[in-house]
Amino acid sequence: MVRGKGCCVRSGDKSEFGAGSRRVRLRDWCNSSCLFWLSVLRTLCKRGSCRMGQGNHQEKRLVSLSAESADRPEQLWKDRSFQGMTATQFLGAFNDNLFKQLVLLICIDAARQTGGGDVYQPVAQALFALPFVLFSGFAGYLSDRLSKRRIVVVCKGVEIGVMLAGMYVFLSARSSFDPSLALLLCVLALMGTQSAFFGPAKYGILPELLPDHNLPAANGIIQMTTFLAIIFGTAAAGYGKDLLQEDLWLLCSGCLAIATLGTLTSLLIRRTSPAQPTLQFDPSSLLVNRDTWKMLVTDRTLFGVLLISSLFWMIGGVLLPAVNAFGKNQLGIGDSRTSIMSASIGFGIAAGCALAGKLSRSRIRFELVTAGAWGLVFGLCCLAGIGLVDYETLPVEWIAWLLLVELGVSAGLFVVPLQVFMQTRPPVGHKGRMIGAMNLINWIAILAASGFYYLCAVLLSPVSWTFGVLAAAVLPVAIFYRPAHRIGCS
Repeated sequence: MVRGKGCCVRSGDKSEFGAGSRRVRLRDWCNSSCLFWLSVLRTLCKRGSCRMGQGNHQEKRLVSLSAESADRPEQLWKDRSFQGMTATQFLGAFNDNLFKQLVLLICIDAARQTGGGDVYQPVAQALFALPFVLFSGFAGYLSDRLSKRRIVVVCKGVEIGVMLAGMYVFLSARSSFDPSLALLLCVLALMGTQSAFFGPAKYGILPELLPDHNLPAANGIIQMTTFLAIIFGTAAAGYGKDLLQEDLWLLCSGCLAIATLGTLTSLLIRRTSPAQPTLQFDPSSLLVNRDTWKMLVTDRTLFGVLLISSLFWMIGGVLLPAVNAFGKNQLGIGDSRTSIMSASIGFGIAAGCALAGKLSRSRIRFELVTAGAWGLVFGLCCLAGIGLVDYETLPVEWIAWLLLVELGVSAGLFVVPLQVFMQTRPPVGHKGRMIGAMNLINWIAILAASGFYYLCAVLLSPVSWTFGVLAAAVLPVAIFYRPAHRIGCS
């Protein structure tokens, strides 16, 4: 093996890509295939998070592919490995949200046909969340035991198989335009399983690729591009459903192509060593590892951040189906406009994540969590009040879009400091399991959100009153959550 400062060449390694020249050609082809849309993402994100560094850099130097290339925040986008990770998670989030939103819209149609209430959306949400509850702890163990880069690549390969299964379901129902809802829900559960194993490696690999002082900027970019993917994926589901109608398998074929591209971009990520290669399996890893639980019990700040993060995701788990029902049932608009309404939340979150990364200035600022919480309370209260106005005298749909964007900005400010803290607080050998525990608690909250939304759909009319209940849930955080210290990332 020959090592330079910025590269690593294995002269005798033919196990993964073949001979050296073929490996180089494959990597060059992967790079060129991703060049266009990576440049688009760079343009979208550069102003939001990549200019956090201070001072002028007068020396121009070549930037290697090693971790040293990310020592300055403004050089994040010159790190090919960070580009690959950003691209990979963007494409995965796009696919997840496109397919999930498509299934949720089909669930609303199925509920209308049966004449019942909005009962299928909570079932779909629960089936998507259940794999995270079952496997997040074990996924966290694997992300510490194995190379996180390897887990990312394998998960992207599995995503190709899941998208093939989804395309088959729609192809089999092409003649009757009646895709089996049960089969679609099974595919959605498989997608949730793949994402459950992807999550701890996705977030845990960032501290291995980047220095700690770059993590706020990097997380701002990752969160922003994730929610850009939510925007595009959610909107594409509504437009695709309206446009293709009897040929929804074509939409899934697009998902298959995106999953394949995401697998290629994952190859750009440089190899990382396992954090704890000798870590022994403990049955408690299926839930929360004993060491992780002990750390949470003794570190009250960490435990508090975990609980606040889970509340955020519970609210998100209620908000998405509520907005879908609000658009289609209360406002009476179509799939495309309803999906744009849902996507407007992601647009706001992308802006909020970029703003949080810029305001953090290489530090974790919990005051952003407080500001975001008050913004959430305001937006949710205003959305609840929409149920009292006359739809014929006010442009309710436009007002709802603006309020949902405001909700998204507030959510971005709220979540980024929490995410960075969960990455930097645990020791190196525990980061994967801690993030796995965070995912587990978050998805238990999302699973609970499915039941909570079902109760709201049955008991509250109109559906906009659900937003008022969510505002009441966030209000205690806005009033009482005041961490006394500001923690740096150095």
